[in-house]
Amino acid sequence: MKFSIFELIMLACFGASWPFAVIKTWRTKNVKGKSLLFLILIFIGYCSGVLHKIFYKPDWVLSLYILNGIMVCTDLCLYFKYKKN
Repeated sequence: MKFSIFELIMLACFGASWPFAVIKTWRTKNVKGKSLLFLILIFIGYCSGVLHKIFYKPDWVLSLYILNGIMVCTDLCLYFKYKKN
């Protein structure tokens, strides 16, 4: 299957950014400046990308959607864990 290089670049750039956000939240144990709505919308977007890949255009880029979704889910979990700080 042919994949879009632009989709790949977008997912790679976002994927490279999420670990820094997760690590910062984990180290500081502070979610100040994080938006719950933003994290939820991004997670929904990745879930939609996963479903699109499964139902309409399956290819290996699906793994990047899943990986990014896991990182956002991790950031969401940390948000709820540290939101009281």
